[in-house]
Amino acid sequence: MSSEPPWHAAFPTPTLTAPLMPQRRAHQILSMRIATVLIIDVRRTDYEGGCIRGSLNIPAQGFWWNRGMLYELAYKAGMEWVVFTCGSSNGRGPRCASWFLEHVRGTAGDEDMQVMVLEGGVKGWVRAGYGGLMDGFREEYWEELFAKEEEGKEKEATALKEDGDVKAMGDGKVVVDEKAWITA
Repeated sequence: MSSEPPWHAAFPTPTLTAPLMPQRRAHQILSMRIATVLIIDVRRTDYEGGCIRGSLNIPAQGFWWNRGMLYELAYKAGMEWVVFTCGSSNGRGPRCASWFLEHVRGTAGDEDMQVMVLEGGVKGWVRAGYGGLMDGFREEYWEELFAKEEEGKEKEATALKEDGDVKAMGDGKVVVDEKAWITA
């Protein structure tokens, strides 16, 4: 394990939390064009396999410095929704969305622009069957990625069970050392 701090440690911890936008809602807005929405994809090295159609790629590692310019562009373009995503919307996407939300509400004083995080990220988008609304979509890339992820989960669960530090819980989960939870 590296003792180097994570990339985001150099920036302030967000004080606001951007809410989730359900995948179906984002898909409806994009496909029916019933509102103006800008998708910001903050992936960097994991950008292969395609991106949501019309999304803008601003890697998370440089986002902090670009949030003001992004606001100016989105505001001048009349964007009602700015929705952030990354691979799974568990780290980079929510963090950048929260920084942007703080800028929109605090610095710009804008209470109208909606800032959200795409539920499930790009992986969830693909799993939901929305690959047809992606640029550069490569189905074989996603199939291979999901197969590797599933294999990794199975190996981890097997290793934990063999370790003997696993306790079965009544809800179909196991607990390891009373701290880490894994679905059995």
